Amino acid sequence: MNKFYLTTPLYYVNSKPHIGHSYTQIACDALARYKRLQLGRENVFFLTGTDEHGQKIARAAQAAGKEPQAFTDEISQTFRDLWKTLNVDTDDFIRTTEDRHKKAVGRVWEELKGKKVGGEDVLYRHTYDGWYCVSCETFHVEGPAEAGGPVACPDCKKPLERMKEDTYFFRMSAYQERLMKDLREDKLRVLPETRKNEVLGFLEHNKLADLSVSRPKSRLAWGIPIPFDPEHVTYVWFDALINYVSAAGYGSDPEKLAKWWPADVHVIGKDIIRHHAVIWPILLYALDLELPRTVFAHGWWVVGGEKMSKSLGNAVDPLGLAQKYGIDAYRYFLLREVPFGSDGTFSEEALILRFNTDLANDIGNLLHRSLTMCEKYFNGEVPASRVSLTGGMTPPGRYTLDLKVLAAALPEKLDALMGRLAFSEALQEIWALISRANKFIEESAPWTLAKEGKTEDLAIVIGTLHEVLRIVAQAVWPFIPATAEGLWAQLGIEEPITKSPLHARSWGYFKDGGHKVAKGAPLFPRIDTGEEKKGDKKKAKEQKG
Repeated sequence: MNKFYLTTPLYYVNSKPHIGHSYTQIACDALARYKRLQLGRENVFFLTGTDEHGQKIARAAQAAGKEPQAFTDEISQTFRDLWKTLNVDTDDFIRTTEDRHKKAVGRVWEELKGKKVGGEDVLYRHTYDGWYCVSCETFHVEGPAEAGGPVACPDCKKPLERMKEDTYFFRMSAYQERLMKDLREDKLRVLPETRKNEVLGFLEHNKLADLSVSRPKSRLAWGIPIPFDPEHVTYVWFDALINYVSAAGYGSDPEKLAKWWPADVHVIGKDIIRHHAVIWPILLYALDLELPRTVFAHGWWVVGGEKMSKSLGNAVDPLGLAQKYGIDAYRYFLLREVPFGSDGTFSEEALILRFNTDLANDIGNLLHRSLTMCEKYFNGEVPASRVSLTGGMTPPGRYTLDLKVLAAALPEKLDALMGRLAFSEALQEIWALISRANKFIEESAPWTLAKEGKTEDLAIVIGTLHEVLRIVAQAVWPFIPATAEGLWAQLGIEEPITKSPLHARSWGYFKDGGHKVAKGAPLFPRIDTGEEKKGDKKKAKEQKG
């Protein structure tokens, strides 16, 4: 079946969302929109949600003077609100406190109960004695201690806590060789390749430990109870990972599960790669479910040399940035600034530079100049964009062929790049067409053609520019949808921007001419940084003297 199932991680609701969360979400939204252009909306399932159990949530709720459910209701809503503000168009939002998810988790416990692997129980009771990071909800098999106590968690830098308690264990160790084989053969594709090598390296040099997957209710009541042992609740990571199948119908809707599972891409941050490329596939083995096709672990945004995170207290507010610079400028910056998978250094100066160069100077300027000339020379009606392929072609015709070749190659390039979530490179290819179109204006000099009365050549130039703009609008729609739709409207095109399939962006929409444009305000008015004013004053002074 031609379908695409895409997930974000579940975001932990101990506090409000930051730029790192929005990075994952916007990237997934761009991919989902791209796939909808290819497959149609009904064949794409884009899932997100919130992770709402565990000790850290219970403590955060207590600190806020609220019951855990009321606390998670409030924080979960901030995620929903932010995604709406950032124009993220999801198909489902799951919360781990929902009944459908609890039912699926209960079904997992029942499936694993009494199951054998290598002649031994998949689930067994055992006393856990070791170090635990409440902030990361993660066990550390070896909790290194110094004279004054345990060292900090290597991830969040907060102190580890000593834990000793009787819990249920999941026999992960029995599946280690199978997982390594599937990773090597890309039956579970982990991207970027560096992350695959990281996971394989870990498995090759370490004997996989079995995982404690429950907590005594006497210590932690805020969790999903085990159906056959109500004195224990589910470990938060075991609970959270199950969302990928619970939202797809596991335990409640076999037809829905058959349609969507396996997931095509899980997009996560690189700090939770082992949870998704080790714990999750092994759980799927135990449940006799197919592995997801791809796990993609992106990099971090870095501020002052450190990972941006809530735990470290250096998070940047995405809502404030979107309100200050515009939603699409924020989306564009995150997807364009660094290759998806690498770490990126965040600064407002870099965002402003992208805004003024790529958005204001390039795409904004191309649209404004093209529509202005269409109004000036053809009363706002797009002339026919046909170009003779016979000999003796005028210069505008030759330049048009260059643009046609570039535009014709774009869909195939985008398919390949989006297939490996190379968002920055995909935008670079689109901007190559935009840059070529801006250069085309200078090469063809339409103002000179108008002055010399070369109406036919002038029509070729203006028609060509509008063909490029239509193709660009659809190409950028997954990344900056509001901008694309605004551009589309200014071109005077009434049909929805998503109506035509991705590969139907053929040249010739305006081939018969007569299409009326509707020029509006500039898409991206330049941001005055103050430096430009200094430059203008200096230039004026030099001209005077």
